[in-house]
Amino acid sequence: MAVKKNQLNHLAIIMDGNGRWATKQGKPRVAGHYEGMNNVKRITLAAEELGIKVLSLYAFSTENWARPKEEVAYLMNLPVRFFDKFMPTLMEHNVKVNIMGFLDKLPRKTYDVVQRAMAETADNTGLILNFAFNYGSRSEITSAVKEIGTLIETGAINSDQIDEEMISQRLMTASFGEFSDPDLLIRTSGEQRISNFMLWQLAYSELAFSQKNWPDFTKEDLEKIVIDFQNRHRRFGKLDESDS
Repeated sequence: MAVKKNQLNHLAIIMDGNGRWATKQGKPRVAGHYEGMNNVKRITLAAEELGIKVLSLYAFSTENWARPKEEVAYLMNLPVRFFDKFMPTLMEHNVKVNIMGFLDKLPRKTYDVVQRAMAETADNTGLILNFAFNYGSRSEITSAVKEIGTLIETGAINSDQIDEEMISQRLMTASFGEFSDPDLLIRTSGEQRISNFMLWQLAYSELAFSQKNWPDFTKEDLEKIVIDFQNRHRRFGKLDESDS
């Protein structure tokens, strides 16, 4: 069965298993992160072919700072290597880069690189490649609540005006408009957790789990999952005639 284009707008992926891939190969964990970086390019181009409009990739969580210092330092340098290596391809394919997360906490070199990547691709109109970097959903939601709390304190709004839309507009995905919530979340490496990723936005997303570690996850694996997604019946908590 062929993949139908333009039926999946926002795809989110938790790219898990880089370290395990490296261990199986008898290599240091950082080698897995490097190969995972290379796979980002392959899957980005595959997503573009499928007509996906937003591809959100969980690259570094707020909890990942607790990893060994050498590994964290390597991960902080990966954006430098990624954009240095792949920027021409991203520009050729009209890809727009977005980075969501608490960027002010990043090392200066990393911060400058991601800001430059967003600036250089700002006018591109194709696929939005959205990296979640130093991102945690609970912190994201907490920040939104604090912002709304400030509006109440200053008298700009009252509590009766708070609704889901007001909260959504203060999350890091708000700029994606109608595509702010992922249609499908994929997690690789066999783990079946959300791990503090887009907790609000994933409320009615479809979930898929792959046993493959991220560096081994291929275009063909993606297409199989997307075909399965396209054959699911999404109800969003409602009933339709086929359920009665």
